Amino acid sequence: MAKRTKRGDPIENEMELALSPGEFIGDHACFSFVSGLEEVAAKIKALTRTDAARAAGLYETFFAGCHAKAEELHDSSGSFGQFAQDLICPWIKARQTAGADPNETAATFLAWMDDDPYAFCYQIEKDVTKAFDKAGRIVFEKLARSRFQAAPIQPEYNRRLLGTVLRAVYLAQRKVAAYEALAQETGLTAQDCLALATILVAVKPSQALEWVARGIDLDRNTPHGSAAGYDLARLQRELLARLGRGNEALDAAWAEYEKHPSKSCYADVMQFVPKGERRVWHEKAMDAARGAELHSAMDLFVEAKEMERLADLVRGVTDQALEHVSHYATEPAPFLLSRLLLCHLPRPSLTADR
Repeated sequence: MAKRTKRGDPIENEMELALSPGEFIGDHACFSFVSGLEEVAAKIKALTRTDAARAAGLYETFFAGCHAKAEELHDSSGSFGQFAQDLICPWIKARQTAGADPNETAATFLAWMDDDPYAFCYQIEKDVTKAFDKAGRIVFEKLARSRFQAAPIQPEYNRRLLGTVLRAVYLAQRKVAAYEALAQETGLTAQDCLALATILVAVKPSQALEWVARGIDLDRNTPHGSAAGYDLARLQRELLARLGRGNEALDAAWAEYEKHPSKSCYADVMQFVPKGERRVWHEKAMDAARGAELHSAMDLFVEAKEMERLADLVRGVTDQALEHVSHYATEPAPFLLSRLLLCHLPRPSLTADR
């Protein structure tokens, strides 16, 4: 009997073989499985330079194949989901290179977001916005805005999702008024204030500082804070220094250090300390670290090579307390402590036992 040869696009054939339809992929085999998929994706990416239309079609087929495969594997690491998501932006760029209709590209992606049972599109809006060229971004904004306005208030999921998409678009386009209007319409958050400050920081630092202050107020009134809290505090200090208010920047950094003495907060403080005062502020910071959590204090003393302080700290805690400290903090400590011990050992006499 003659051997059957599979017809069609040879890369599509490789894609099907790599996806292994009908075969369940266990958790331990998933990494190797995804590596095989990545090899095929690399060939599609290379094809974009010579035949972008074909590459775009292959990306779309691959993405559909990932949906079909999602129930046939155990993806506890998330590597398969990440692979599927990583197909989207190259697909957009391939379509743009091929001169495809941007309305169709944007509409297809929004449809993928609407029907996303495996979360392949989760939090990808910023990357997608960057993948669109200027013309594509305009179309994407128009379609997303139209859908947002048409979305019912309840249930609010689609409206909230489209609002997130529009925020990403306005941030990329640096549209302050549009972003602010959308945020006010849907509820201003600390993250919105950070985004608006980020847009304004290079051109209007004073206005950016005002948005940072609003964001910090919102963050303080949010139970358990927000994800934007650290970035808002950092940007506030940078803006104060840029506006010639270095003392205020130092005060803000020190206030944060006093609340959470740590290696990173120490670096923030020293960034704003005048050169002639660095030693004084260093000692002040080391003294204040005595009240820090054990892990943070050890990490800080190791970084600052404060061996005496580290030794005093270790002598004053129980073995049980040390056992609960992360190995990232404790691993460098024995080396520094051994150096400290060697420094204090009496030197052997050269004439001894002669």
